[in-house]
Amino acid sequence: MDMTTAFNEHDPFDGVGRDAIVVDDTDVDAVPATEPRRDDHIPEQGELELQDRHALRRVAGLSTELADVTEVEYRSLRLERVVLIGVWTSGTQLDADNSLVELKQLAETAGAVVLEGVTQRRPKPDPATYVGRGKAAELRDIVESTGADTVICDGELTPGQLRQLEDVVKVKVIDRTALILDIFAQHARSREGKAQVELAQLTYLLPRLRGWGDSLSRQAGGRAGGGNGGVGLRGPGETKIETDRRRINSKMAKLRRQLAQLATARDVKRDQRRTRQVPAVAIAGYTNAGKSSLLNRLTGAGVLVENALFATLDPTVRQARTPDGRAFTLSDTVGFVRHLPHQLVEAFRSTLEEVTDADLILHVVDGSHPDPEQQLASVREVFAEIGAQDVPELVIVNKTDAADPTVLKQLRTKEPGAVEVSARTGAGVDALIRAVSESLPLLDREVRVVLPYERGDLVSRVYEEGRIVAEEHTGEGTALHAWVPKMLANQLGEFAVPVG
Repeated sequence: MDMTTAFNEHDPFDGVGRDAIVVDDTDVDAVPATEPRRDDHIPEQGELELQDRHALRRVAGLSTELADVTEVEYRSLRLERVVLIGVWTSGTQLDADNSLVELKQLAETAGAVVLEGVTQRRPKPDPATYVGRGKAAELRDIVESTGADTVICDGELTPGQLRQLEDVVKVKVIDRTALILDIFAQHARSREGKAQVELAQLTYLLPRLRGWGDSLSRQAGGRAGGGNGGVGLRGPGETKIETDRRRINSKMAKLRRQLAQLATARDVKRDQRRTRQVPAVAIAGYTNAGKSSLLNRLTGAGVLVENALFATLDPTVRQARTPDGRAFTLSDTVGFVRHLPHQLVEAFRSTLEEVTDADLILHVVDGSHPDPEQQLASVREVFAEIGAQDVPELVIVNKTDAADPTVLKQLRTKEPGAVEVSARTGAGVDALIRAVSESLPLLDREVRVVLPYERGDLVSRVYEEGRIVAEEHTGEGTALHAWVPKMLANQLGEFAVPVG
């Protein structure tokens, strides 16, 4: 049974998570040049990054159609007018539509204009053309009638499927994995992020290299026709595709060594936080669920916020405090998505260790999404893949100001311990801070000490890592009654005083 779905320009997700920019309409000439403007807005780092990203937007209407579609393998993807195609193998029609809507958002994030979307019900994808001969011919007619120059498939295509479908539709064909990799390549900013994305792209490209005819072969040909190649050209030679494979493997090995060095630096910073016994809280969840907005709301980090999928890739770590003064770290991680490419999970494994090594995961879910339960399930699949399924989890339902009350009621039933917040308005943030404070690892050592005044470093550590019950300044030093971690309690042992 074939089902066709046409998309309109309406975006099912509103602009939740985008920072508001206040425009000052004061007459500039009325302000003396010698006096500083008190209402000048100093842009944060995230705002500057967002301006840079928008300054590089693609211009709509510029054609990228190629005479030979095979050339797309060796150039960056520049998507413009696209048609979406998905194969529906299980679930309901609503699930298939939601999956294609998400593919539409991915395409628009990459810079494309979506013209139409088509889904097909099949027991499994066709091994030759992904959608079958009849649907492929129908897809070719849609491409010709709409003037599209790209077809995006909602799944990962094998090299054979990619080539045969391109032969039928006569335009460039990419799959969901290539689309996500293109978005990551656009948004990566740090040295580690760029290396991770490049490694994932090369891993994806390696089995999809093509030998495009004899002209790309380095087999030497001789004038005498003897097959030896003539003077100076004898030997078996080497094909161009073999050279490409060798160069890609060498580049991948170099990137792995580079990432290993960067991972060592990240481990050193993480070990320093562990030594001081500061609890680590990781913000994780589906892409565009509002993780960066929540981090900005809790800590004022000023990281980039955009209503787009995979807007931020590089992890950001900031310090925060509980209402009783206990310090902990908050780290913003890369967003997840259903069918997250395995290449990305492997390449970003060092970054995802922020989730694995955390004491608590704030699992953020978009309450305004039509199917938030699917988002929760997809993220938990990735948690299991990276070994973080046993880390304590606190579900945060974000964007409650734009959520459907019926959806929120269903989430309360499925996730009874969830906290409902709105990072944009600030509603529920106080309850979230209390929930985080209650979910942090317990301070299992009670100490009563008198610390000499020259040991202010220990007093500072008790404030940062523990919870103060009572404090008094005496002639001998600072008397503290507190609950602290085991490691700090051992260091305070020599200053302990008897109870009574």
